[in-house]
Amino acid sequence: MSKTVTGLFDHYDDALTASNHLESLGVPRASISVVANNSDDWYGRDDRRPDTADTADDAATGVGVGAVLGGAGGLLAGLGLLAIPGIGPVVAAGWLASTAAGAVAGAVAGGAAGGLIGSLTSAGVSENDANVYAEGVRRGGTLVSAKVDEALADEAQAILEKHKSVDVGERERLYRGNGWSRFDEAAPPYSADEVARERRQYLV
Repeated sequence: MSKTVTGLFDHYDDALTASNHLESLGVPRASISVVANNSDDWYGRDDRRPDTADTADDAATGVGVGAVLGGAGGLLAGLGLLAIPGIGPVVAAGWLASTAAGAVAGAVAGGAAGGLIGSLTSAGVSENDANVYAEGVRRGGTLVSAKVDEALADEAQAILEKHKSVDVGERERLYRGNGWSRFDEAAPPYSADEVARERRQYLV
């Protein structure tokens, strides 16, 4: 049996390191997903990266984003650019990315955000935590979620925590203390300046 382990990271580099260590543990690349906020355009595109719409169209027909972009060089060589309602521009790879891209193309009812939350909950993440994770990405974070063999689940979760995944309960309390109740795909995405201010709160 498989189990889903998930971590939200304030810093993309920490998420990248955690993803690499999950793969070193033996978690298949196809079982690891990354969704990172790109409001500040830190991940530029070049001529080698396909158009976002093309990626969405391919994912909607069942082709994973990693396959669309080619997996050479590791999971993160398969990053693609998407726009998710309520979150804005993101860089994503893996099974969550395929769901979100399919939603952008109209393949998932309720939009890409529903696809992200729905994919997490269908993989065993609680709806409450899924909303916190989506809000965390909206505010500048990076989400790593992996489907792992149950025997590896504790070690995989420890890897996420070792590389500074946030305490989701604590982050939820912080959000709620500022009036947040749940992720709202109709809310305006954070601007680059708002993301920068949000990230400064969590500098350690």
